[in-house]
Amino acid sequence: MSGDGALEIAAAVRAGARRAVDVVAEALARIARADPELCAFLDVWGEEALRRAAEVDARIAAGERLPLAGVPVAVKGRHGRRAAEPLLAAGAVAVGATSVPGPGTPWQTWGLGAGGRTVNPWRADRTPGGSSAGAAVAVAAGLVPWATGSDGAGSVRIPAAWCGVLGLKVTGGRFPSPDRTGLAAPGVLTRTAGDAEAWWRLVSGRAGQPAAPFPVTAVWSPDLGFASPDAEPVALARQTVGRLVDAGVVRLVRPPAAPLLLDPGPAWLALRTPGADLTDAHRVRAADDERLRALFTRADLLLTPTAPTRPHGHDGPGDTYSTALTWAFNLSGHPALSIPAGFGADGCPAGLQLVAPHDREDLLLAVAGEAERRGATTTRRPPASHQPS
Repeated sequence: MSGDGALEIAAAVRAGARRAVDVVAEALARIARADPELCAFLDVWGEEALRRAAEVDARIAAGERLPLAGVPVAVKGRHGRRAAEPLLAAGAVAVGATSVPGPGTPWQTWGLGAGGRTVNPWRADRTPGGSSAGAAVAVAAGLVPWATGSDGAGSVRIPAAWCGVLGLKVTGGRFPSPDRTGLAAPGVLTRTAGDAEAWWRLVSGRAGQPAAPFPVTAVWSPDLGFASPDAEPVALARQTVGRLVDAGVVRLVRPPAAPLLLDPGPAWLALRTPGADLTDAHRVRAADDERLRALFTRADLLLTPTAPTRPHGHDGPGDTYSTALTWAFNLSGHPALSIPAGFGADGCPAGLQLVAPHDREDLLLAVAGEAERRGATTTRRPPASHQPS
């Protein structure tokens, strides 16, 4: 049942239609079959996961109502369990640690699993993005219904876009973070908006605010006023915006006068460099914060391509920063969501980035859910060669 979402799995286990131990055993079997090729995992916790699943079954039998009963979850990296604690307390079962960039590899784009470099499930000669590389691959390939991630410059959103799944970065500063700069925020990768919303409700403890009536207003920007994205990801994202408009999910409004934002790249890099002069970084950050405040007085959302290029090969991106359209919102702290935006000529997915005002994760997820219900976005499976049988 690799196609089951987290909510469907939990409902079946709570109802007694399935056992958590069987669900987890099936997930472990899928990983065992597919991961030698995909290299999405650093560690697989088979015995521990089955033991935890048996405990979930015992708790269900004793009358506990666990919202995530038996849901297999992958956690980002070997130190990712702490971020998954709310999920595990709700009955989810951690099955393993997903790949992150290995020593000496550029942080933007790579993953290194126990069996070697992590490959894109759509094309093995392409990267899945990073740094939540294995997390995106595990979800896209149907090994698990969701995986935790963290996003310091686009590390959830870029792999989500390049693997064809949803990737949410929450509002900066909402949760404790070991990142001394405050640029990194936790996130999740899923196949459906409903599963992402379930994650958000659980980790935030909030039921969410009512979404604005549809259509919500949105500003479209292909480049944020400073980037130089390739034509294809821009076209794919814009076509997805068109489907959202046609479906009555969003209504476009005119953007503020260009350029929309100042280039955040030098500011981001300075904040990451110990001892750097931060005078200009603070100036750029303040200017962009003010521009985004003005934008969100006239629109509910900002829409952009998620990544400026298609997925590149394992030899690297050259001089192009895959973070060009994402790291502005790590500086500003705005929540952002990447949703699937079709496929390029090379057969690889692209993404559309939705950015909302601070603390409006509920709006992002409501829009994504409504887009799915109205058929404006869809999530497809990778080629059969990468599917767990």
